[in-house]
Amino acid sequence: MTTLFTSYRLGGLALPNRVVMAPMTRVRAAAGGLATPSMAAYYAQRATAGLIVSEGVQPSAIGQSNPGTPGLHTDEQVAAWRPVTAAVHTNGGRIFAQLMHGGRVSHPDTIGVLPVGPSAIPAVGDVFTPTGPQAAPTPRALDTLEVPEHAQAYGRAARRAVEAGFDGVELHGANGYLISQFLSSNANRRTDRYGGPVAGRIRFAVEAAAATVEAVGGARTGIRLSPGGTFWGIKETDVLELYTALLTELARLQVAYVHLEATTDEETLLALRRAWPGTLIVNPVLPMGPKQTGRDDADHWLALGADLISFGRAFIANPDLVERLRGGLPIAPVDEATYYQGGDAGYLTYSAHQYGR
Repeated sequence: MTTLFTSYRLGGLALPNRVVMAPMTRVRAAAGGLATPSMAAYYAQRATAGLIVSEGVQPSAIGQSNPGTPGLHTDEQVAAWRPVTAAVHTNGGRIFAQLMHGGRVSHPDTIGVLPVGPSAIPAVGDVFTPTGPQAAPTPRALDTLEVPEHAQAYGRAARRAVEAGFDGVELHGANGYLISQFLSSNANRRTDRYGGPVAGRIRFAVEAAAATVEAVGGARTGIRLSPGGTFWGIKETDVLELYTALLTELARLQVAYVHLEATTDEETLLALRRAWPGTLIVNPVLPMGPKQTGRDDADHWLALGADLISFGRAFIANPDLVERLRGGLPIAPVDEATYYQGGDAGYLTYSAHQYGR
């Protein structure tokens, strides 16, 4: 019988369990997008996860969304990540870097230039900047000839990730960021080959995945998707058709996994499970919604055909989450005020379960 604690083979990796630490922005990077010793300690504390997916890492300078986030587009950033991946591996873990191009979800005060997107349509809501939240600006629409350069950025960053010691990369194709913007039917109003019908709207995602596979191989490449999600004002029409078409192309590329968020109804997610022949990671509850993923949610989706289950917020306050789930131990609550405040408080200050108390 398959459980959360059954081993699993993912590409060239032997995972000791099916618990995945989901990517979560923590804005603890140093100036220049450099990883820090505290980040090494944070991820190493959670190395009992079958797989860790890092916080979103910008693949290019213009791809940065939030201040205080790390990158993988300079030699200095590669060097700064090496102690992080080494610490995870020393503790017996496995870690993928999530490559996240913010697209229109950024600000000139953060990146020094106007953000780019598929169309000149701003995101809905305030974006983080060095001086606090500000209204999302209208992005500069990418010219047709520019688009492939941004797809190739994922491949270049993936190559740097492997140089930095990561076991692979996950493309952030979810939650209203650049790949998601191209998939969208309201953020993407293009009339060239990257817009319009489903075949056009999936093209950028496919090109980004293809560039990554070419750079580091399919076994080191995953992608996270949020079918029907509405983050940052995104809307999608023909959700099942759109994502079935995308999964068909990703299957041809033989990527290691697809990571689906529960952003649509279960019937649609099950249809996508049937359409995807490879490894499926499911994040069973709405990211940043009112409920955290628990053992029951995980068991439910394992029974429905998911191969791996990702847990987000529960990993923040529970570095030993795998052991707590295995033993039916209490899940410690997280202090939301420390999500993005910087520093080690609410980052390295959560401890393992104290037995016998």
